[in-house]
Amino acid sequence: MSATAAVEMPEISETGLTVKEVSQRIESGQSNAVKTSTSRSVKDIVRANVFTLFNGIIFVAMVMVLVTGSWRDAVFGFVIIINTGIGIFTELKAKRTLDKLSILVASDFLVRRDGEDVEVPHNEIVLGDLLWIRSGEQVPADGQIIQTWGLELDESMLTGESRTVRHKVGEQVYSGATAVSGMALVKVNAVGSHSYAATLTAQAKVYKKTVSDLNKGINTILKFMTFLVVPLCILLILSQIHTVGGWDAALSTGEWRQAVVSAVAGVVGMIPEGLVLLTSLNFAVAAMRLARHNTLVQELESVETLARVDALNLDKTGTITDGGIAFNQLIMLGSRWRELPAQPTEGGSFETLTEQTATQALYDCCNEEQPNGTGQAVLAGLKAQGYEPGQVESRVPFSSARKWSAVVKPILPPAGGDSRSESEGGRTEITPSHLAMTAPASGGETWYMGAPEVIISALDGDYSDVLQQVNDYANDGNRVLLVARSTTSLADTDNPQIDPQAKPVALVLCSEKIREDAEQTLAWFREQGVRCRVISGDNPVTVGAIARKVRLTGEHEPRFMDARELPEDVNELARVLENVDVLGRVLPNQKKAIVQALHTQNHVVAMTGDGVNDALAIKEADLGIAMGNAAPATKAVAQVVLVDSKFSHLPDVVARGRQVMANMERVASLFLVKTVYSALISLGVVLTQIPYPYLPRHITYIGALTIGMPAFILALAPNTRRYIPGFLKRVVTFALPGGIATALSVLLTAWFLPGIMGWDVTKNVDLSALRATSAIILFLMGVFVLARVAQPLNSWRGILVAAFAAAGVIGAFIPFVANFFALILPTGTTLVATLIALGGSALIFVICLWLAPLVGKVSGKLLRQHGFNI
Repeated sequence: MSATAAVEMPEISETGLTVKEVSQRIESGQSNAVKTSTSRSVKDIVRANVFTLFNGIIFVAMVMVLVTGSWRDAVFGFVIIINTGIGIFTELKAKRTLDKLSILVASDFLVRRDGEDVEVPHNEIVLGDLLWIRSGEQVPADGQIIQTWGLELDESMLTGESRTVRHKVGEQVYSGATAVSGMALVKVNAVGSHSYAATLTAQAKVYKKTVSDLNKGINTILKFMTFLVVPLCILLILSQIHTVGGWDAALSTGEWRQAVVSAVAGVVGMIPEGLVLLTSLNFAVAAMRLARHNTLVQELESVETLARVDALNLDKTGTITDGGIAFNQLIMLGSRWRELPAQPTEGGSFETLTEQTATQALYDCCNEEQPNGTGQAVLAGLKAQGYEPGQVESRVPFSSARKWSAVVKPILPPAGGDSRSESEGGRTEITPSHLAMTAPASGGETWYMGAPEVIISALDGDYSDVLQQVNDYANDGNRVLLVARSTTSLADTDNPQIDPQAKPVALVLCSEKIREDAEQTLAWFREQGVRCRVISGDNPVTVGAIARKVRLTGEHEPRFMDARELPEDVNELARVLENVDVLGRVLPNQKKAIVQALHTQNHVVAMTGDGVNDALAIKEADLGIAMGNAAPATKAVAQVVLVDSKFSHLPDVVARGRQVMANMERVASLFLVKTVYSALISLGVVLTQIPYPYLPRHITYIGALTIGMPAFILALAPNTRRYIPGFLKRVVTFALPGGIATALSVLLTAWFLPGIMGWDVTKNVDLSALRATSAIILFLMGVFVLARVAQPLNSWRGILVAAFAAAGVIGAFIPFVANFFALILPTGTTLVATLIALGGSALIFVICLWLAPLVGKVSGKLLRQHGFNI
């Protein structure tokens, strides 16, 4: 539904479409409805959680066990179903949370209907609508310009060209372009999938998988298991059939059922089914927790990227400062004109420049259709002094790429008198006769307002003393603008250039309000080893002064630099950036280049911003963070949006990412240990043709208490450890000693204990005793591994390990639990043998942990000797 616009727009004669015409177009499918959801659909969530390779293997294994009639050994399948249900529920809850929050940052567009300007959502724009395109907005649909007020578009998302384009009446604009300055009224002539850039804009907004170290590591594990599970399953069935006397005996006696159940026990243990579930669950829970702090995560996987950030590029305005700007004063550069002779105009009189004239020109330069924050502050300050709009023949709106604006004003009547204005200190500030300038020969005069360095660099003459004044004021933290005047009219407003003969007239001083939480937030990043740089379009001295106030570099003086001195070569740029903390006068394409240069040094870069000029860099960064009050185009390409625009949320954002990554490393290590020992035990069973040493229900019980439930708690626990590259290597290095020790302990028990105890494993009673002992050993080793993963144990983690160890022991004394999971408590000589086996298993575990680093060093040395770099 549309809502009446709360902003005042220019008066136009066009009335636009009627309500009836809009309804007809929507019914006929001529609306701008395009699937641009920031989160996955319900269908996609269900598919991703249910239809996975490992769920398929588990389902087949469950069916196989059910066919044998041993339904208790199929309980692992129901656990997987429950876990999958939890995953779906959590992601759906996260989707609802994120979708609700995304409404807060969704942008409406202004259209003209029935003679009124109304705001409508992106999807409700229809063919033939009269659409207002305002500065900071991303063009939502293709259209033809009907009227323009200096519209300039950044079409880099369409063409790759970062130079802004100034459009005229009758020209075509395309969806995906961004209005950098000015505004226009456009008649929509292509909507939805028919628009020229629909696919390009969609790529910046839809849900997408972020390729990460965590995902790559887990996918590598899963791919390896895919090739291992199927052949081992077949070999296990064949070996178990052999243990019961071959196919004929197995089929005639029904022992094939036991063979299938034994084979499934090996297969189920090898599958790290909970690893994938907990990964998506962790991402979803992290996104929901951040949402409660008004932080919208538009890509769940980007939570993991947060942990790896080591370079944070901050846009000053709206990030370190709150975006609030106040106009302080206009300072005339009167002393510069004292040596200039007054020259008569063609009419024989003298045209003199007064402070009031310069102030009026400043007002008119800022009085655009859509002024930026500085322009709005100046207008507010001058309105309070009684200034009103003056006569303007034409204008060039402010552009972040150009860094100046201009107005052409008609010639004013000559001002009389030759009086002087005294400052409070008695120093002469303005002498009209000294400020006399040659009046325009024809047309009007042009007034420029913008960045002092940019304007002065385009002028003829030496104005180093003006730049020195600019730097002096900037050193005090002021935002300084320059007002210059040319006595000729601006000839070409489509390709505007500064007149080299223009003269500096006055300096404009504004100030910014620093966020109260900025210094504390930056201190947190320094402590966490994240290098922060401030990248701004403002004067580098001004930005440096603000960086000093917020202690960007702690006790050290921040090093600042003008971006116009930056090299274009990306490698040279990377070297320069190592010694720079603050960059000023940065162009939008330079912000993108800075991110690319940091990437060449293997930095993981986060970029914050709120303006259109930040959009390219935010999209290029590993993690784009937009403020809630950012331009629509900026929010569209960001992975994270700080809805309430509070810089202080960033530490929580990064900490949440580190929690996900560090905890997933713990969890992955825990699951991979089970995969390693299950694969090795299965291989040992196949090679030695012995009965499988435990049942599927044993691994279900032990896995739930030593892996599944503890992993769930550990995955959501606080953890601020900084991410270190090499996720997969560390996980495998951790898992191998514990997995090998567990496999050896179980296999040695299965090989030697029957002979020692005189058991005949072809008999069910003795086989059950062996399996019960093996299950106890498996449980003990699982507790050892859990204790190693949960370290340090001098906190709640130690209580966690003790609680689950106690739960496992207590369960064995509960008749229902013991019967259901076939848990048999050893007695007599069996108890003695079991205790000896447990002692041997503990010794094996210690030896494997001791040997692991030694083997790693020796193998690493051998690999390096043979030319392998590890």
